[in-house]
Amino acid sequence: MVKWLETLEDRLFTGSRSLPPPWGPLLRAVRYPAALVRDWSGGEISVRAMSLAYTTLLSVVPLLVFVFSILKGLGARGDLKYILQQFFAPLGGASEQLTRSVLQFVSNMRADLLGSIGLILLAYTVVSTIQKVEKSFNYLWRVHRPRSFLRRISEYLALMILGPVLLAVALDLLASAESSPFALWINAIEPLAWTVSAAGKILPYLIVTTIFTFMYVFIPNTKVQFRAALIGGITAGVVWALVGKVFTAYIVYASSLVAIYTGFAVVLTALIWVYLSWLILLIGAQLAFYLQFPQYLRHGQESCELTGRDREQVALSIMYLVGRDYSAGKASWSAHSLAAELDIPNIALGPVLHCLDENGLILATESDGFVPGRDIAAIPLAEIFAVVRTLHSGRLAIAVHSVGPAVALLAEVERCMQQPLRGQSLKDFIETGVPV
Repeated sequence: MVKWLETLEDRLFTGSRSLPPPWGPLLRAVRYPAALVRDWSGGEISVRAMSLAYTTLLSVVPLLVFVFSILKGLGARGDLKYILQQFFAPLGGASEQLTRSVLQFVSNMRADLLGSIGLILLAYTVVSTIQKVEKSFNYLWRVHRPRSFLRRISEYLALMILGPVLLAVALDLLASAESSPFALWINAIEPLAWTVSAAGKILPYLIVTTIFTFMYVFIPNTKVQFRAALIGGITAGVVWALVGKVFTAYIVYASSLVAIYTGFAVVLTALIWVYLSWLILLIGAQLAFYLQFPQYLRHGQESCELTGRDREQVALSIMYLVGRDYSAGKASWSAHSLAAELDIPNIALGPVLHCLDENGLILATESDGFVPGRDIAAIPLAEIFAVVRTLHSGRLAIAVHSVGPAVALLAEVERCMQQPLRGQSLKDFIETGVPV
């Protein structure tokens, strides 16, 4: 069964690349939901969503204290209540109770009661919570280096200050627009009034989609294409709205849940809803990643390695592309653009790039591009093969015990391989396409 499933995945993720219409485009589109379901069933995304749900319950009050303080200074306390009501809306009748309780907790946390140590712990809670969110996003985006400590403090606090301000300004502008003479005139016309009413119902979901898109762009410690973030944000926003409707219907009809858990049912349903919200948010981030780097669709989070022959082909392709465009005065190739051109994940391309860089065949520029390490006429093709054939993982190579006949045969094979390449340079390869 597992072998059959692997064969099906290979045909879907690899075989569909060259299929013509109509099945080719359809199967290539199906790869994205299939990859998301595979990653979700693997369990890692669910575990991280559970961890963030638990963290949210512990830090929701400190986080909202920051937001509340800013909104209160702007005279926009009602905006926070509106946002909480919309978030807890899928919980049905319990949404009002939860909103009142959270706002009461926030109101009770006064600065004069907390003291300086309490305020420091409050700030630490806020920063550490966003840091855990960043860690989960970096995992999905294959980013191994988080923000520096100074960047975390400056960017996180800027987010906590500017985010509520912009949200309050947007909501106030919308409220002012609703009470303007133009809005009153529109409401007097029945078809237009119906359109405005429908737009008001869609507004909460547009806010959620905007927040999701902003998080996909800002939180990962890497450059995220706006197009990928927007599609991921729209998809996650639509799924969040649909799941919210289903969850509300379940809460309304699940009278047995309330009967069993009584007063604890509110806490339980809130925890489940927070978990589902984080799960949808993370799946949307995974979709944004795949849209930007479709070469990862087949492998997901699994480690992938190139065979010896594939490493040689990748090394030659890199040297050909980098040398050709550098000689033509074109923009240099980056690791991402090379991975996209060769249709392989960055994690598999990285060791080959590192090997070529370490041996002086290519050089990394300040703009994260690559140029030839020396004149392309002075780079023998045989050296490229020799360098990539010695590529190994880890800091130290394994010393293999020599067996005479095997060593002799391997030396003869290498001699036969080097014969057609003798005297040929990278420049010859670029000009002719094949060794001459």
